Amino acid sequence: MKLRHAYYVYILLCADGSYYTGMTNSLDRRIAEHNKGIDSTCYTFSRRPVELKYCMDYQYVNDAIRREKQIKRWSRKKKEALINGDFEELMRLAKRRTGDDEAVER
Repeated sequence: MKLRHAYYVYILLCADGSYYTGMTNSLDRRIAEHNKGIDSTCYTFSRRPVELKYCMDYQYVNDAIRREKQIKRWSRKKKEALINGDFEELMRLAKRRTGDDEAVER
């Protein structure tokens, strides 16, 4: 029997109103690390506390990495549409960019 691994792509809302997108294999641990401020070079260090706004799990690490990189390229409005589950708006925003052929994952 194979063990199922879980990898998570997440979006945090920082205290300054910005978003941080990351990937981890332990969501609770990683959010706690962000809020504790363990790494002073981390984007969230000076933007604490952070709040989880979105999370999606993946079985394969490469899928999670690909999705994290995709979301990091998105505009704030597009991230907010994903966070709000507004897939119509997400599609509309994706079509506004010329040459944007990224598929929206539900």
